Amino acid sequence: MTNTRPDRQQALELLKKYVKSESLLRHAYTVEAVMRHFAGLFGEDEEKWGVIGLVHDLDYEMYPDQHCQKVKEILQAENWPQDYIRAIQSHGWKICSDVEPVEKMEKVLYTIDELTGLINATALMRPSKSILDTEVKSVKKKWKQKGFAAGVNREIIEEGIEMLGMERDEVIAQTINAMRKVAEEIGLKGEL
Repeated sequence: MTNTRPDRQQALELLKKYVKSESLLRHAYTVEAVMRHFAGLFGEDEEKWGVIGLVHDLDYEMYPDQHCQKVKEILQAENWPQDYIRAIQSHGWKICSDVEPVEKMEKVLYTIDELTGLINATALMRPSKSILDTEVKSVKKKWKQKGFAAGVNREIIEEGIEMLGMERDEVIAQTINAMRKVAEEIGLKGEL
């Protein structure tokens, strides 16, 4: 069987087969929304970028020690296109994968995977607990506090932003804008 282009419904069904954690599902929806948003900014394929964002952590919950490796096996068995698989593997570059992000889509995924975590944590610290009133300056302030969201690798975000050739503030702003579009779905509508 030849590789078929997966749609969102197929991706979601596959995701829910491997991911049960509510927080990991919310992260998947967040990354999907941000990938779609950046695809739109760059005039790229929003469906493709979104699907890749949605399943990027497919193997993380069941196979944490084989993250970014096991996903290749799973997606090949599902006849996913090689460029989708490569993009997903590249988001773990230097951590759990030796697949370097080279395509714009890969660079965005590499950058925003960690960045969404920092923005999410920043939004939850606000009195409103909402992404809707989270600003770039708040994220930058929290960025400097090494103890805040300590699991977020800021070096990876920096490296990704550099790869994209964009300003840090712009990447943060666009990521926030994308997350606002799905605020309720990702649990960040808060009390506004």
